[in-house]
Amino acid sequence: MAGNTSYTIVEYFGGDDGYRCGYCKNETGNFSHGMWSHTMTVQDYQDLIDRGWRRSGKYVYKPIMKKTCCPQYTIRCHALKFQPSKSHKKVLKKISKFISKGELPKEQTDGEPMDSVCEEASPREPSKVCHSEAKCAAITDIQREVAECPAITEVQKEVAAAAPAASETSGKDPVLVPDGRTVATAPKPGVGADASRPPCRKAKDLRKERRLQKEQMRHDTDGVSSIVSPAPPAPTQTNQPKPLEDFISESLPDNSSHGLEVRLVPVNFEDPQFTASYQQSAALYARYQMAIHGDDPSECNESEFRRFLCDSPLEAEYSPDGPEMGYGSFHQQYWLDGRIVAVGVIDILPTCVSSVYLYYHPDFASLSLGSYSALREIAFTRQLHKQSPKLSYYYLGFYIHSCPKMRYKGQYRPSDLLCPETFVWVPIERCVPLLENSRYARFNQDPDAGDARVLKDVGRALVLYRRTVMPYAAYSRKRKGSSDEAEVQQYAGLVGQDCAERILLYRN
Repeated sequence: MAGNTSYTIVEYFGGDDGYRCGYCKNETGNFSHGMWSHTMTVQDYQDLIDRGWRRSGKYVYKPIMKKTCCPQYTIRCHALKFQPSKSHKKVLKKISKFISKGELPKEQTDGEPMDSVCEEASPREPSKVCHSEAKCAAITDIQREVAECPAITEVQKEVAAAAPAASETSGKDPVLVPDGRTVATAPKPGVGADASRPPCRKAKDLRKERRLQKEQMRHDTDGVSSIVSPAPPAPTQTNQPKPLEDFISESLPDNSSHGLEVRLVPVNFEDPQFTASYQQSAALYARYQMAIHGDDPSECNESEFRRFLCDSPLEAEYSPDGPEMGYGSFHQQYWLDGRIVAVGVIDILPTCVSSVYLYYHPDFASLSLGSYSALREIAFTRQLHKQSPKLSYYYLGFYIHSCPKMRYKGQYRPSDLLCPETFVWVPIERCVPLLENSRYARFNQDPDAGDARVLKDVGRALVLYRRTVMPYAAYSRKRKGSSDEAEVQQYAGLVGQDCAERILLYRN
């Protein structure tokens, strides 16, 4: 993507201590492995989240599933096959009514569907997941030296066999999307419809066909010849379910009391759109955290906002077959009548759009902006797929079945959960019954299946030691003092053989 000048540099911290859980509030029940990412390529992060990792700012963590109080399973939605549910359509109609007539709905009640209530009561992910004041090495100044070091490529050639990541492809012709810095407020209809699927048939047409067939059979039995009308022709493409984009378009009427615009801005302090809206966005975050989650002002000040939602290890990367705006971290800003009322933080990765966080103005809580933004992000994923066929999934972060308020993510279907042992994707319908019986479950029911990218040789893992990149086998011969092989072995097993041979593990 970005050539041979981008590398991931991490420091690994292990995960022996228990911390407060952001879901069940257990003071010491949350266990996870963590590492600080000084910089990270989008492909490495894609591979990491496909092994159960997730980032909060520059801190990347992986729950210890068998030990933590609330097991967190990575969930992804098949964006191209997604059809909005009745409750999703209700949210879009609510938005449409507000924009057209200017009336805010009444406060939500317990009778509201889960995906429009619980989502608003809890964030997509807890904001406090960097469990310790990690004292990271000051290696920012040598990142450029590492990137420019020609020896790295040679080291990688020696320790890793190049194997392109398997990915789903599409035979559809790529279609250019609008300017990447502004997401169109009314997406084009039909985007993402699967033309290979047979058209849906109306129930009344099927009933009529069966009735005529029965009449024909009865007449044949009685020896009476009759002319029976032929079966009605199969409905045309227009009888397929209306795509998500049409519902979103309907929620944005032209002649309305309010104007809503969604802008995509890169998380980059050199970008004029980002810097121009930074203070307003930071103030909105603080207001949201204090009103919705009861944070103290010191917990959601500008430095916390920057650490949590602006500092990203992902550097912007561009590819000829990638999205026009490139890969990396972005803010999707929802502008209502000239002011920001919500911000969805997302990462655009090689095969997915990954949702990071959402914050919104508390005055608009009754609009179910959490559900609305998720629907917009699914539509955005489908839009990006037109230009980058590999990009076809929408990751909602973690699904926590043991926390009822976080089960709403399972309603964006079809969706899969990641098996915590074999790292294969399993349809959520097969996973939920297992989670009803136990908080922790292995979803892959093949007892002989294992981790396809299991660590085979820790000596092949790359490390960064004294500003030099080398395989762990060479580093271990140079190192003085106690061995750190057990720690490196644990790290390499968690990130997998492929990432271990690409990521630079900092050693001091």
